Amino acid sequence: MQGGSVRQHRGGEDKEVDPVAVEIISNYLTAISNEMSADLQRASYNMMIYEVRDYCTALLNEKGELLSQNVGGVSHFVADLGVVIRDGVDRYGIDGFNQGDVLITNHQKVAGQHLNNIVIYTPIFVGGKLKTFACVRAHWVDVGGMSTGFGGTGRVTDPWMEGLQIDQLKLYEGGNPNEVLMKIIRDNVRFPEASLGDLRAQISACKLAEERVKELYERYSDQVISRSLETIFRQTEMKCRQVVSSTIREGEYSAETLIDDDTFEAGKPVVIKVKVTVKGGDMTIDFTGTNPQVKGGINSRTHAAAVIAYKALTDPLGPVNEGSIRGLKVVIPEGTVMMARYPAPMSGWSIILPTAVDTILKALAPALPDKIPAAHYGELGLPIVFFGTDKRGKRFVVQSIEGGGWGGRPYEDGPSASVSVCQGDVRNGPIESIELRCPVVIERRALRQDSGGAGKYRGGLGMETRVRNLVDGMWNLRQSRRRKFPPWGLNGGSPGRSAIILVKKPGEEEWKEIDAIHYPVAENTLVTLRSAGGGGWGDPLDRDPERVRWDCTRGLVSEEKARTEYGVVFNPDNSVNLGSTLKLRREMKERRDAK
Repeated sequence: MQGGSVRQHRGGEDKEVDPVAVEIISNYLTAISNEMSADLQRASYNMMIYEVRDYCTALLNEKGELLSQNVGGVSHFVADLGVVIRDGVDRYGIDGFNQGDVLITNHQKVAGQHLNNIVIYTPIFVGGKLKTFACVRAHWVDVGGMSTGFGGTGRVTDPWMEGLQIDQLKLYEGGNPNEVLMKIIRDNVRFPEASLGDLRAQISACKLAEERVKELYERYSDQVISRSLETIFRQTEMKCRQVVSSTIREGEYSAETLIDDDTFEAGKPVVIKVKVTVKGGDMTIDFTGTNPQVKGGINSRTHAAAVIAYKALTDPLGPVNEGSIRGLKVVIPEGTVMMARYPAPMSGWSIILPTAVDTILKALAPALPDKIPAAHYGELGLPIVFFGTDKRGKRFVVQSIEGGGWGGRPYEDGPSASVSVCQGDVRNGPIESIELRCPVVIERRALRQDSGGAGKYRGGLGMETRVRNLVDGMWNLRQSRRRKFPPWGLNGGSPGRSAIILVKKPGEEEWKEIDAIHYPVAENTLVTLRSAGGGGWGDPLDRDPERVRWDCTRGLVSEEKARTEYGVVFNPDNSVNLGSTLKLRREMKERRDAK
């Protein structure tokens, strides 16, 4: 009931919950998640958390329903936290939790991600009764095995190669630490100071949430909070359903996309199929027909792609809670690459997610021609991962995520150098922080010229980042799995340019493509990472020539591409030669139409 009041019973009398109370509780819960986030960031040891912000903080109830998430939290992290909580409740029983418990899990049989994504959660009791769970999922720098940085990606063959698997265990029970479990974790990670420091930061964030939740229950009764939460869920659900029913005509919409392969079956593309069914305010996203699970580590077990796409379509800037997805039904058959059965390797679980989101949007492009963009670069970014021992004998690991280009839109160019649609407010590591902490030099970080697909509205540009390592060490050099299938254009737009990683060792003249993990190199090796650009939207020959000139003067588009892709001719003073441009464009259209 939008804007109304909620009736409840207290002491046998009908009472009304003030809509103002509903609004206060809604914002209070989001504020708790945001304060958890700030606390985690301040206390963490790992650059992936305090700089890159590869985490989410959230509150969930005992049913696994999402109450709130921090603003900008990683969306593919929060999508499956409810599954984790429900599994924990099934494991221990609702009476199996006590004040002071701290649980840890990263196991892939429940919500399959790479093992670096560690979930810490604590039960919150008020008056001796379990009310809520505080939850933090964050990216650890290492969990053993091949996990350093971002895991073994597609090249691992089982979870035991990936690293340490932890399945819903209690780190603290009733406030008492499990020292044996702590020692097992400490002895099985390469960077125990960083990993255990992050662990303590996650626990601290959860403990802060406990204090804030108790303060909320001191202000409002259990009944008011309970009824208010249901109102919040219902209002959010109604808002999302209204967007679907009012903007997307009823029907079935399908699309199919490909990624290169799983590294073990080279040359065999992995298929992503989706059917989106819209009926009234209901939406069903069905991945039936998607590739069976594969030998390599690009498998996952998550509804994240569907949840992210639905949220982006319905209420992208609004708070996230359980009501945000109540109007969505997700169908992902067991045994597919997106709902793999354990023990399928999942270290590269995130490789498919951004492309799957784009595939959903591609399916809906005919229904939303004025809203759906061309494909973005379709990955979680090119990772910078270099590790070893510095000249003082201290172990280190460099980590960052380099963004790429987003697709052109029906009304404007795509953003450049941005993280993927799955990543919330994640960003790359600042050059100053990387160089201060680790023996590397970032020699170049710039937009990648000509990487955005041509179109009436150009695709955003990828990045070019060049790193020199100053000591011997190991690189994780994961080539893109979208080399053969670059980000597509829409409505006549051209595809974006694919990503590539190049290496030049000391004494070598030529750059070489390398696809390897834990790849040993000598000091003064150079690594260049070039991320993909987004696809273009609309016919490139319809682009305003002055916008092409603007792109050329800023180095975003070369003069060669201006002529061959956009049909724009410049005078010696770099102004547009309009007559020659119109003639060239006419000739290009005639040649294109003759094919």
